Amino acid sequence: MEMDLLALSLFIATIFLAFFRKVNVGIVALAVGTACVRIFGMTDKQLVSAISSSMFCTLVGITFLFAVIKSTGALDLLAKKIVTATGKKVWLLPIAIYAAGFIVAGVGPGAIPALAIIPALAVTTALQVGYNPLMLALIGEFGLIAGRMTSVTPEAAIISAAAASAGMYNVMPVILVCQTLATLVFSVVVYIVFKGYQLKEPIRTYEAVEIPPFTRTQLTSLSGVLLMLILMIVFHVNIGLAAFISGTLLVLGGVAQDGECLKALPWGTIIMVLGVGALLSVVDKVGGIKLMSAAISSIMNSTTAVPLIGISAGLLSLVSSALGVVYPTMMPMCYDIAVQVGGVEPVALMAAVGVGGSLAGISPMSTGGALILAAMGTNIKDFTATKQTKLFAELLMMACIGLVVIAVVSGLTFNLIAEIMYG
Repeated sequence: MEMDLLALSLFIATIFLAFFRKVNVGIVALAVGTACVRIFGMTDKQLVSAISSSMFCTLVGITFLFAVIKSTGALDLLAKKIVTATGKKVWLLPIAIYAAGFIVAGVGPGAIPALAIIPALAVTTALQVGYNPLMLALIGEFGLIAGRMTSVTPEAAIISAAAASAGMYNVMPVILVCQTLATLVFSVVVYIVFKGYQLKEPIRTYEAVEIPPFTRTQLTSLSGVLLMLILMIVFHVNIGLAAFISGTLLVLGGVAQDGECLKALPWGTIIMVLGVGALLSVVDKVGGIKLMSAAISSIMNSTTAVPLIGISAGLLSLVSSALGVVYPTMMPMCYDIAVQVGGVEPVALMAAVGVGGSLAGISPMSTGGALILAAMGTNIKDFTATKQTKLFAELLMMACIGLVVIAVVSGLTFNLIAEIMYG
């Protein structure tokens, strides 16, 4: 067996082994990774260095900040106010969460700052109203995935620069429409998969008079989110470090006790994400991800080019940053691919790269999925290893379904949209 195929097989076997044995998959992944580096002629140092310090900082920083906020009751109270505002029209909540994600990302910050807010708010609200928290968190993330493609976000700047290098300009309106369409379709799919339609009214209803106003301590804790956003957007501070700064200032100000907040962090989830990410990095170094991408690229033609390049972008995004690697690398390639294949609009290919690179973020190995896991771990009592592993598998399954949605929606509509808007 070729090394790249063996590496890919071992990764898949690790996920299944942990799932069926009900063991934290991160622990199993690190054990398998230790064996893999010896099989593939690598070193322990390479495995250790593959444990993402950036992901660790992001997960611990954000979950610490929201543990501080949650300890004051501010997050639960905010969720109650949202539930009260919608009354018994429970179907409005998924729409509101999607819109919130779109707006928070689309007005300028982009996806990364929005990811610090939306999963935690969605999970807390879902638990108050009775929706599956994973469903509502995913829909919220789909909203910010769409919103990240407005013309004023960091994503737009990177994509526009990459497109310009290939002689293409003003591509963002097409990409925004395509990405919004794909995320709306995926939101409906998720709503159906998790049977959101079965919830006819909230499991808890609150009269407006029963909901107290925010206390000074709660408002102070919520201001920590605003400070985090200012640090990220204005001063370009790393998201995890910005969250640490906000959380630390709140603790120093007496808003919460650091010991209790640190105990509330979902350490099992953090180990899970980091361990699997390290093993996936080893698989990537051996060529496992390139093997899948190459197999997909080999069957491209004018009919399949758009969906397949979207899937390829999704696979690449599993092991690298969409903003830092996928978009700068794949966007400029789209024009040449369109010329070689023929019968396809270059902007349609770029839109597929945008969707693929974004939707792969709901994988538990990526930031979007990892933050959903962290939000669940912080808010759900008795979040056992079995529950963690089950949620990990569900997120992985939804990421796979996402690739199917990308293929179908992009294959049927993106080229047509590009011809109408850009052609």
